[in-house]
Amino acid sequence: MAYCGRAVLTKACRAVSQQTQSRCFHQSPLSYAATKAAMSRLDDVPLPYDKLQKNYEVVKKRLNRPMTASEKVLYSHLDQPTSQELERGTSYLQLRPDRVALQDATAQMALLQFISSGLPQVAVPSTIHCDHLIEAQVGGVKDLARAKDINKEVYDFLASAGAKYGLGFWKPGSGIIHQIILENYAFPGLLMVGTDSHTPNGGGLGGLCIGVGGADAVDVMADIPWELKCPKVIGVHLTGALSGWTSPKDIILKVAGILSVKGGTGAIVEYFGPGLDSISCTGMATICNMGAEIGATTSLFPYNQRMHDYLAATGRKEIALAADDNAALLTPDSGAPYDQLIEINLSELKPHVNGPFTPDLATPIDELAETAKKNGWPLDIKVGLIGSCTNSSYEDMGRCASLAKQAMDHGLKAKSTFNVTPGSEQIRATIERDGIAETLREFGGTVLANACGPCIGQWDRKDVKKGEKNTIVTSYNRNFTGRNDANAATHAFVTSPELTTALSLAGTLTFNPLTDSLTGADGKEFKLAAPNGDELPSRGFDAGEDTYQHPPADNAAVKVVVDPESKRLQLLEPFQPWDGKDLDDLTILLKVKGKCTTDHISAAGPWLKFRGHLDNISNNMFLTAVNADTGEMNAVKNQVTGEVGPVPATARDYKARGISWVVVGDENYGEGSSREHAALEPRHLGGRAIIVKSFARIHETNLKKQGMLPLTFSNAADYDKVRSDDKLSLKGLKDLAPGKPVECVLKHADGSTDTIQLQHSMNNQQIEWFKAGSALNKMRQQSVERC
Repeated sequence: MAYCGRAVLTKACRAVSQQTQSRCFHQSPLSYAATKAAMSRLDDVPLPYDKLQKNYEVVKKRLNRPMTASEKVLYSHLDQPTSQELERGTSYLQLRPDRVALQDATAQMALLQFISSGLPQVAVPSTIHCDHLIEAQVGGVKDLARAKDINKEVYDFLASAGAKYGLGFWKPGSGIIHQIILENYAFPGLLMVGTDSHTPNGGGLGGLCIGVGGADAVDVMADIPWELKCPKVIGVHLTGALSGWTSPKDIILKVAGILSVKGGTGAIVEYFGPGLDSISCTGMATICNMGAEIGATTSLFPYNQRMHDYLAATGRKEIALAADDNAALLTPDSGAPYDQLIEINLSELKPHVNGPFTPDLATPIDELAETAKKNGWPLDIKVGLIGSCTNSSYEDMGRCASLAKQAMDHGLKAKSTFNVTPGSEQIRATIERDGIAETLREFGGTVLANACGPCIGQWDRKDVKKGEKNTIVTSYNRNFTGRNDANAATHAFVTSPELTTALSLAGTLTFNPLTDSLTGADGKEFKLAAPNGDELPSRGFDAGEDTYQHPPADNAAVKVVVDPESKRLQLLEPFQPWDGKDLDDLTILLKVKGKCTTDHISAAGPWLKFRGHLDNISNNMFLTAVNADTGEMNAVKNQVTGEVGPVPATARDYKARGISWVVVGDENYGEGSSREHAALEPRHLGGRAIIVKSFARIHETNLKKQGMLPLTFSNAADYDKVRSDDKLSLKGLKDLAPGKPVECVLKHADGSTDTIQLQHSMNNQQIEWFKAGSALNKMRQQSVERC
């Protein structure tokens, strides 16, 4: 049965008060009864608690043991709760998510795949969010206007596709996808997939929100059970209470230091314990958001009063009351088993600063100055940036403003350039109304557009030249090399918005606001008092401009047009199915050394404009991956011509000659973003397999979806046996089966050979994707067979 995108609320819910011109939810003429039992104020799909309770009772009897909160939520969404195998880390679950969320950069490819499936309309509530394509240059208003102009073709495509296929459309300027989800769609017990790696943000409101590639999103939108390897559960037991300078961000910074960027792979991180009572709902969202940096499937907080209060404050009192009634489904049982347990006493937790170049290099603030000097990191802070999807709540902004006020009371302003990114139109409008934005401007800040901006590389930075060594400090989530400004020499540090503000005030990494003094304009020394700010606005949230487009009830007249001459959008051609033969004498395009994230495989920044055009964006493939032979980036030897050239051009030459190729990589290959372009581009340019020491979860799944073979060395030391001029053969593919290794023969240029074993994690369905050429091909085949 197709999902009806008809809205419950229209502009009436954002009616403007004639006296105040504000758009506060509590002033809406509609009562809570108007949205009773609906998942959202913006669609008419009922809360699924009755169904979830029935499934939960079935699974509870089967397991006959205490259950974690994440198990309860996840297993209650099983397609077949009576028969599904439930072994953590082993079983593949077939799930029925409640919702799909697409951000504009990844939505293009997801919708192009959905269109090619031939389906008439999405089967579950789905939304598109325009947040990634807005570049930060001079300020929010001008940057937004510029983005609407240069991205008009893409925005028109997304808006028309949403209208045609039943997806809600959040226009540019609405805000960042994860903040919009938290404010409008997340609820305790939700299972949602989103085409962005920081989708887990919704775990702060008790939902299991999981980042996926576009092909996975298409499965859910097509009413096909969504497959997920049954996650393990890592428990983080919180005791004590947050106070002073320590913030929710410091919890995940500490956890990242403990688990590393791959320690959460294949697991849900579930927080529990008495320490939860001192964390706001938006603070919990911050923690879950950055759980993506430890490779976790997702993160979750159990339902509590802070979530109830946030739901009520954002116009969803009926959902809060329904969650109260279903609290047993949304909280862990006493004695629930965790696969790993981490203990953190919040009363003893110190503020942290993580980085540079990796989000798991954790340094307590009282050790930062010494560590920075020891490592030769640039001490002067060029730019401080607060906000983003990770830390842009009303509470975050208020606490930063409290520090700014203290500084200005002593005649000081930010010494570093200071940028502020509101997470949503609602946050922007509310902090403007309450004077917080003006305080941050007086402090020296520039308020950017309600968009991702510098956090994902959409930053037209002018203050330093490429290659110039410098330091920036942010309240973002990710700080890989070149991530924010495409400058590999930028040392990016991740911390709380409060510490970012304090460090921007001092302008140096050597400043510790907990102990150090500043000199005011009058020459007198003073110390900053600990930051403070209201968790929720006392006057309610101001919704700001109405930027939401409902899908029409009648879409017959809606046309979705892709110009064949477009440089930004391209209809997809199906990949060729496997020919039933072994993959013999594959050429090695590139042997990668060290960290190879999705940013290395498919750069963001200026390349975002090509996210809907597979051939054009493929010109960014492996631009910053390090060649293991030479230590250089974007330079490989063409094994046919002997010439050294860019990686994409070399791959295109191989493809033109009918030569298939592989890439060999290191640990945690594909770490970072959910962008499936990092799988699509190698497939499009002739790649057949990726062979590495280990994979990051989302990227491995994306490779499987596109018909690539994601293989890992049985013996990690065999990585060293591979030479870049080898011919590589994958044998016995006719007998490819779950758990069965693949034989790999390396033919070296000197005539010698090595035979090694490669592992894979494909199940039977995923092997069928490989044989069909892609998961989309298989879906299309099955659709034809049903007809």
